[in-house]
Amino acid sequence: MSRVTTLSILALLLTAVGCQKHEAAKAIILPTAKVHLVSNGAAGDNVTESWVAATLSATQRATLSTRMAASVKKVHVVEGSRVAAGALLVSLADDDLQSGLKAAEAGLAAATAYHRRVENLQKQGASTPSELEMAQTQLAQAQAGLAGVKANIAYTQIRAPFAGVVQAKRVSDGDFVGPGMPLVDLEGQGSLELQATVSESESKNLKSGQTLPFESDGHTGTAQITALAPGGDPISHRSSLRARILKGGADLRTGSFARLQLPFSAKATPELSVPRTALVQRGELNGVFIIKDGKAQLRWLSLGEAEGDRFPVKAGLVKGEAVVDQPGDLKDGQPVEVAK
Repeated sequence: MSRVTTLSILALLLTAVGCQKHEAAKAIILPTAKVHLVSNGAAGDNVTESWVAATLSATQRATLSTRMAASVKKVHVVEGSRVAAGALLVSLADDDLQSGLKAAEAGLAAATAYHRRVENLQKQGASTPSELEMAQTQLAQAQAGLAGVKANIAYTQIRAPFAGVVQAKRVSDGDFVGPGMPLVDLEGQGSLELQATVSESESKNLKSGQTLPFESDGHTGTAQITALAPGGDPISHRSSLRARILKGGADLRTGSFARLQLPFSAKATPELSVPRTALVQRGELNGVFIIKDGKAQLRWLSLGEAEGDRFPVKAGLVKGEAVVDQPGDLKDGQPVEVAK
């Protein structure tokens, strides 16, 4: 190989190496980012209370139906109707029952007359005790038959069990309905309640009769726990909670979103925790940036269920390590300057 050729090859190699170094240097040059730090710690160290989502509903609710198969004669209400207790909501066809009522009334009249006649004969000693007993039995059967027919007729008259507002009308005139079929949804005009679900750690500090603050649509008030399920849902692992509103529910409507404020105990959740604003999400992964040697270092975490605005850390952090708050577009290895 000639000397000229060797020099040319060396020149090309040096040029290539120089380009690679230039590109590598260019690739690692990142601007210095200003960041704010927040501490991690026990979940209870920085959070004294938490909020859970809740839904407003009426304490009195009923879906009215019938135990009979019949056609709808008339629906007397529409959605939004305010009704008094005992008001007629839906009438079902009862022609057959009315005929049965007349027959039962006639049977009762005949049994009553026969019983009276036998009773008079018994007083005169003209009838036997067995005849009187038979007359009494027939009278009792006639009375029971009439009561049964009247009860069935009552089932054709769907009435409001309490004063309230009609939320839904499920049938129309002429529809055929069967036993158990929903006809009308009714909500009481009385007090409201909050319905929510709580995690195991949240429920540890709750008990029936306890008073809690809430907020909904800009209104605030207090509610008293009336029911707290001891077990949890097998899928969500959360327990149901119901709290009757004591104060602040005058202008609220059922179905509205609300937040219920729960007491929080540090003893219930001793794990480390990080604020929601510090999290970095990449698909199914969650992590945070910490500062090491003046650079941002991405640390992937194993998190628990959110408690308020913080997430318990199961693995990935050591207590005392400060994490970057609101990292934005921060990159792993990027130089950082901590803002005071």
